Amino acid sequence: MQLDATDTAILTHLQADGRMANAELAERVGLSASACHRRVRALESAGVIAGYAALVDPDAVRRGLTVIVLATLENQRRETLERFEAAVAEIEDVMECRLTTGAEDYILRLQVRDARDYERLHRERLSGLPGVARLISNIAMRTVFARTALPVEQA
Repeated sequence: MQLDATDTAILTHLQADGRMANAELAERVGLSASACHRRVRALESAGVIAGYAALVDPDAVRRGLTVIVLATLENQRRETLERFEAAVAEIEDVMECRLTTGAEDYILRLQVRDARDYERLHRERLSGLPGVARLISNIAMRTVFARTALPVEQA
């Protein structure tokens, strides 16, 4: 889908406030409410807008410790990768899993209660993941900033 200036404006506003009323969004981007609604639906249908979510403060739900785990697998065979990915997807504390290039195969971002909670998770779940040769854990001391909005440019 080719994005024009109106599409990028819609995306910018919705990333800042996904609950913005259609009438307000339409006013901000210079469209009628019905035309704006059609544009948003087209962006959703095309997969440009992948979904909507509430951003929850990790501290408010007792998940204030961020741990970044670098995972190296025993080999790069497809079945090894697939087994690892399926198993790690079952761990609700893993917020992101990214296949990477470089020395490690995957980067995981976990949100846990505290160091003791991470130790338990490491012992009971992470160390038993299929195909894992090595895990390196890094505890984030604080979040300097975190973005949820992507820069949007016209095609």
